[in-house]
Amino acid sequence: MIRKVMILAAGRGERLRPITDRIPKPLVEVGGVPLIVHHINKLRDAGITDIVVNTAWLGEKLVEALGDGSSLGVSLKWSHEIPGGLETAGGLRHALPLLGSEPFLVLNGDTYIDADYREFRVPESWNSAAHLWLTVNPPHHPEGDFSIESGMVRNTPACTFTGAAVYNPEYIAEIPEGRCALKPWFTEWISRDLITGEMLSGTWFDVGTVQRLEEVNKYISQCCR
Repeated sequence: MIRKVMILAAGRGERLRPITDRIPKPLVEVGGVPLIVHHINKLRDAGITDIVVNTAWLGEKLVEALGDGSSLGVSLKWSHEIPGGLETAGGLRHALPLLGSEPFLVLNGDTYIDADYREFRVPESWNSAAHLWLTVNPPHHPEGDFSIESGMVRNTPACTFTGAAVYNPEYIAEIPEGRCALKPWFTEWISRDLITGEMLSGTWFDVGTVQRLEEVNKYISQCCR
């Protein structure tokens, strides 16, 4: 069972400007609710209430809006980063003292996932570096990121990484502190058969542009009321 979750919320959101000139991406609303609150509500409904959020760009507005999470029925802890952020791997490493020694789930704060979050779990008899959830390639990312062969993630592009993943803190601890990208670590771990994966059963959106924001709002108005 997943006990702790980290929501990545430190990005600048360049492609969502001018909206993200005044608010951080995870506070952008879809269906009248901030993206990050959609995640929090679904995590809470799945019985997961211990959540870490990293911040950089306009992080104070996230803290102001969400506080300690008690109003949403969860416990929020904040992992504040340097201006410009630490990138994904650096952000995970920086937050590790808050995440503990058990495998933890990570979600991208600028995504919308229409799924039962009980799907996100630690696989049985699992002792790898990461377990990823992939999805069919969306129109804006037709080339994909990875493929899955017999449960193992491979570097052959075929499907898109949703950003949802369970990580083993023993491997995150190997990442040096400071700004650090995740892709080189994925490449290393995949070469050692240390990343497993599966396809996401729900619908996923990367809310990275104004156009995609409009698409998510249309989807919610048609499917999720």
